[in-house]
Amino acid sequence: MLNKLEAIFMLLAEKIGKNKYLISIRDGFLLTTPLLIIGSFFLLIANFPINNWTEFWARFFGENWTAYMAKPTNATFDIMAILAVVGIAYSFARELKVDKLSGAAVALVSWFILMPYKVSDGSITLAGIPLNWIGSKGIFIGIITAFVSVHIYAWVIKKGWVIKMPNGVPPAVTQSFAALVPSTVVIGIFFLVNSLLALTPYNNAFELVFRFLQEPLLILGNTLGAVLVAMGFQHLFWFFGINGGSIVGSIMQPILTPLSMENLEAFKLGGVLPNVINQQFYDLFTTFGGAGSTISMLIAMVIICKSKRIKNLSKISFIPAIFGINEPIIFGLPIVLNPMILIPFLVTPLMNILVSYFAMISGLVPFTSGISIPWTTPVIISGFLTTGWKGALLQLILVIIGVFIYMPFVKMMDKQYQRDELKANDNSDDDISLDDLSFDDL
Repeated sequence: MLNKLEAIFMLLAEKIGKNKYLISIRDGFLLTTPLLIIGSFFLLIANFPINNWTEFWARFFGENWTAYMAKPTNATFDIMAILAVVGIAYSFARELKVDKLSGAAVALVSWFILMPYKVSDGSITLAGIPLNWIGSKGIFIGIITAFVSVHIYAWVIKKGWVIKMPNGVPPAVTQSFAALVPSTVVIGIFFLVNSLLALTPYNNAFELVFRFLQEPLLILGNTLGAVLVAMGFQHLFWFFGINGGSIVGSIMQPILTPLSMENLEAFKLGGVLPNVINQQFYDLFTTFGGAGSTISMLIAMVIICKSKRIKNLSKISFIPAIFGINEPIIFGLPIVLNPMILIPFLVTPLMNILVSYFAMISGLVPFTSGISIPWTTPVIISGFLTTGWKGALLQLILVIIGVFIYMPFVKMMDKQYQRDELKANDNSDDDISLDDLSFDDL
């Protein structure tokens, strides 16, 4: 049975892992990650979860000091879709083996062609670039535009419809002219699409995609069932030695990130946070110490294990696990293909989701603010930074519950490893050593 499951998941992981679209989404969003963390850092300083924090610093820097701190935040979060389009198009052009910079540039231009250049406050409408569309709201149309535009660009190049310059022309000039015809075709097609959509009730592609694709996906992704299924698959992949976070994350990130951005906007305005489920919930309240919430298992190992193998491994693995790195325990224990540890490895993260969800939905713990925290931030600290002391306490409780879930399974594994060590010692005593031989006995 285990071999059949392994074959199924290995085949599925191979297909997903080699999918050019998912690879491009995953790598494209990496462009936004460090910038969003930097922007979140400034927002966190301005809204640190301590009473009277802003009033204290206002004495030294004036009442408007938080407005200055918000500038880097706005400069990163408010243009997130632009960064995503460039990053995804660049990655997809690399996958299709065409010029990466040209692919990213033509995708960005195509995306702006589809954009409605109207800014309205309800009473007055002016020409301009609407900030809501270049933020999280424009991500899905950005992903579609990046893929379609680069596809067309690569198709034209493979047809040979390019201007070829004579030998001796500088490479930069040759490359520029080679991109001229493909870029013209792409921009012409997107111009026609935009003109046709202007005749429809939706007026533009942004409204169309948002209503018929992005909104339904956000509603689906903002459900307890969707997160439980995603987390379950993520850990099944890990059980078979496949990086489940990378595979499942490439699918879930485009859904969870806009939900985080909605919370962030409400947080900046001091309003009610709309989404209990978002990227920070998924990253910071489901697993602690890496996949399987293995920091709980490591604590259980330290408390009850007597096996030398487990003791030594727990010492090596504990510090990396504090920062969310648990490959030493995944492959060293191992957890991979170890049926004895599969149940707690799956159950603990799912339990974390259920407890966190109902703790937040009931009002006992605030929703995560949408502030991007590096995934390496230690447990309790990450909870405090995103939800205050209540979130930190929730994380601590979940880690303790996880210890008790892992304990009986760790105890069984420890007994097995102790028996293996005893057998190994007995066998070593039976080994023949040349030092025991003496010619005096002959």
